[in-house]
Amino acid sequence: MSLPKVVESFGFIDLHAHLREPGFEESETIATGSRAALRGGFTTICAMPNTEPTIDSPGLVAELIARAAASDGARVLPIAAITRGRRGKELADLVELAAAGAVAFSDDGAPVEDARLFRHALEYASARDLLVIEHAQDAALSTNGVMHEGAISARLGLSGIPAAAEEAAVARDIALARLVGARLHLTHLSTAGSVELVRRAKADGARITCDVTPHHLAMTDEWVAGSRAFAWDVPGSVARATPYDSSTKVNPPLRSLADVRALWRGLADGTVDAIATDHAPHHYDEKRVEFDRAPFGITGLETAVSLCFDRLVHRGLVPVARLVELLSINPARIMRVPGGSLAEGMPADMSILAPDLHVTVSAARMRSRSKNTPFDGWSLRGGVAALHALRP
Repeated sequence: MSLPKVVESFGFIDLHAHLREPGFEESETIATGSRAALRGGFTTICAMPNTEPTIDSPGLVAELIARAAASDGARVLPIAAITRGRRGKELADLVELAAAGAVAFSDDGAPVEDARLFRHALEYASARDLLVIEHAQDAALSTNGVMHEGAISARLGLSGIPAAAEEAAVARDIALARLVGARLHLTHLSTAGSVELVRRAKADGARITCDVTPHHLAMTDEWVAGSRAFAWDVPGSVARATPYDSSTKVNPPLRSLADVRALWRGLADGTVDAIATDHAPHHYDEKRVEFDRAPFGITGLETAVSLCFDRLVHRGLVPVARLVELLSINPARIMRVPGGSLAEGMPADMSILAPDLHVTVSAARMRSRSKNTPFDGWSLRGGVAALHALRP
């Protein structure tokens, strides 16, 4: 495939990142995370609220914005909690949080289990046309699971999280969003069934958007068993690693090859709106334990763009223009934040992309405070050559 040496793009926007501050600064801070974002090609990142304390008050939203403005990294947009403390018992004041600067609302990692309460959240958000972001997962079906439920989990003796745990929650959330006419964004979808549910909902006119992650597009549950073959590699053609590597433990879990291929089809036909990193840094000591005891999460801000170039663009799965839509234009539209505005004569962040740039992933040189990546040492083709990021 012949590609231009450089491509100009609007600045990339990550819809889903964890910056850990306040409360877990040993894993990441707003400053280190936002600098890692710039190094990875993202000029704007949306920060999830699962901090300590939870971002569930206007004062905490304002504090996050102030700390981000004082850093020298990417622009940080706060996502506030749907419920107080992310406990799923009482709605936070979404209108006040939006007025303070929250761009969306999510209890990410702690999905709102009470369907009635989630309906009220959607109604409340819909009245002001606010965006709700949902980590769709049925807690009763996923409890104690540590990886995808299937043949690999059975072989490894690990408790599984079935695809149905995600798909049941996606079906519920879509039904409630359609009931009240709310805007709903489903984040880090990972299964074939979930993509099909979104495809049908969109065809019926529901106000649903969704994203997937680079690691769910590239890796399968075989990685937990030690494979280092990407989803399109020939089995047995790639060297293996030690099984039970905790850097492959993510939530939702890495799925089957059939699920990965369904995500590719979703990218191709427009069902999937965006690619988001779900950057989830953890301190070294937290991840250096037995697989079933380790926290879920992978760092993604500094590897996402190169991984997408190497494993999507250069494999012919998506053209460069589509990648720009997935990482920049569509995220700006979903969040209704500045982006893609040059055609209107307005200033905008810009990224200069180099499709043939040689990139070697080095955990030791990452700007992120945490290094939990399974791609350390990998050589990837394509990345960001330069950025022009406007400060807020």
